[in-house]
Amino acid sequence: MVSPVMPSAGVLSPLGLEAVRLTPGFWGDRVALNREVIISHCQEWMERVGWIGNFRGATPRRGREFSDSEIYKLLEAMAWSDHPALDELAETVARAQEEDGYLNTRWSGRRYTDFEWGHELYCYGHLIQAGVARLRAHGEDTLTEVVRRAADHVCARFMDTEETCGHPVVETALVELYRVTGTERYLEMARRFVERRGRPALGEIQFHPAYFQDDLPVRRARVFRGHAVRALYLACGAVDVAVETGDTELLQAVRAQWGRTVARRVHLTGGMGSHHSDEAFGEDFELPADRAYSETCAGIASIMLSHRLLLATGDARYADLAERTMYNVLATAVALDGRSFFYANPLQVRVPAEPREGVNHGAEGGLRSPWFDVSCCPNNIARTLASLPAYLAAADGDALRIHHYTPGEIRHDGLALRIETDYPWSGTVTAHVVEGRAGRISLRVPPWAEGATLTYGGVSHPAEPGYTTAEADWRPGDRVRLDLPVRPRWTFPDRRVDAVRGCAAVERGPLVYCAESAGDEPPLARVTAEPLAPVERHVDGAVELDVPACLTAPEDDAWPYRADRRATPGRQTSLRLVPYHRWGNRGPASMRVWLPLT
Repeated sequence: MVSPVMPSAGVLSPLGLEAVRLTPGFWGDRVALNREVIISHCQEWMERVGWIGNFRGATPRRGREFSDSEIYKLLEAMAWSDHPALDELAETVARAQEEDGYLNTRWSGRRYTDFEWGHELYCYGHLIQAGVARLRAHGEDTLTEVVRRAADHVCARFMDTEETCGHPVVETALVELYRVTGTERYLEMARRFVERRGRPALGEIQFHPAYFQDDLPVRRARVFRGHAVRALYLACGAVDVAVETGDTELLQAVRAQWGRTVARRVHLTGGMGSHHSDEAFGEDFELPADRAYSETCAGIASIMLSHRLLLATGDARYADLAERTMYNVLATAVALDGRSFFYANPLQVRVPAEPREGVNHGAEGGLRSPWFDVSCCPNNIARTLASLPAYLAAADGDALRIHHYTPGEIRHDGLALRIETDYPWSGTVTAHVVEGRAGRISLRVPPWAEGATLTYGGVSHPAEPGYTTAEADWRPGDRVRLDLPVRPRWTFPDRRVDAVRGCAAVERGPLVYCAESAGDEPPLARVTAEPLAPVERHVDGAVELDVPACLTAPEDDAWPYRADRRATPGRQTSLRLVPYHRWGNRGPASMRVWLPLT
């Protein structure tokens, strides 16, 4: 089976890329864009900035200490996509590997001298994930040989020490390598890496040890904290270890951390991370809109974790969060043409950013950039979109569960369905039976879809949030139709989220909306909204919204505070809202998701 996650136990079993084929539609278009544009874009830029050249060794090394990992993410994307450039790039990497399996262009000659910031094991993690993708999609070759030698080197060097890496990811990679090869030492090495963290295992740094989750053992933590990507990658590895070793205590610990984090530390978009200084989670309900970091890689890591927890438990809550994050972080992070990206995904941009033609040396989220000094996000997008079909459906015994909706074909155990839908723009999802047998077809009803119905055999049934199931002896030509009430709704923040108290946001189906101001459009700092029913407009295949608003006159007071609460005079207007994932495609603009109320 060709899938990035293949647990040996759990409530659900994943369906691989060979079982889920996407056709043109919301996600099918993006998967095709990735194959045709994004992967090549990433490769071209890494040649241009010299990161691939580091493996050739002909010039002084360029890029950050972890830049090797970006080539490995690209190799993973190529492996899932069967990209023609993979073999040549894999040969380039192979020639840089040392006799004992060690492979790192930054630290060769000074191995393992900086576990806090060196990222050596982190780089191995992404290399191993690329090898797992190649083994599952193709079989043994040069890349997989490199990966086996590197993994064996890691086990030989670290099995009997107490050392670990400041940036998790090797844990989940080793578990997947165990799953595809059956080699027990890879699982044991992953288990030891998970258990070492928090004893502590790392030295003092400028940030608190919580930055890399070294303040508490994984089992004792109550919430995700510190650097968001590190925290979520570690949680993925802990779930993988727990599933493969039958460690229910460890699995329950991560589930509890996920639940507390979702209830207190996640942005409306599903984005994670509130601090720009350390790319980290904030305290409970510390969720500022304009300083939301919500890194693209953290969103991808959240999708990875939600998917693992979904497979382990079958709980629809994990698919709900994955959907929110897919539509409002993953889809947002890449421009419609596939050639520029967001690193951070704030929920408010006060001042339009200056256009950038070359490398962005920062990570602010005001305008997508073609490349960054730290370009973890473009390559992470590439590998995620390349494997995305494997996230959309799963097997529940002989039954079929569909988590996410987009046009395509799904096959499982003699049952073949053709999915037709315009989701997320409309809420009708129709599964046409192409090949049939007796069994169950379950479709997910999101928590916002009150009044949903499931129709099959000529009868409609109410469909409550969670999974709704149709069971029959299916024959070609049969249909199952799910109708989700996709309509605009106002969303109000918990009163404890101080940063957006007195504001509201608009959602429609799984999409978060935002106001965007470019050119001569009204400045958003002077606009307040009225929470009345939005009016829908269909534009370029998408749905935009108009909401009543008030535009206040400019103020020139010398002091921005008052002794009373008098309102500034204004005039009625209409505020245009666009899907958050589409903002920033018209050029520099200001933007806000949370709208102050009139």
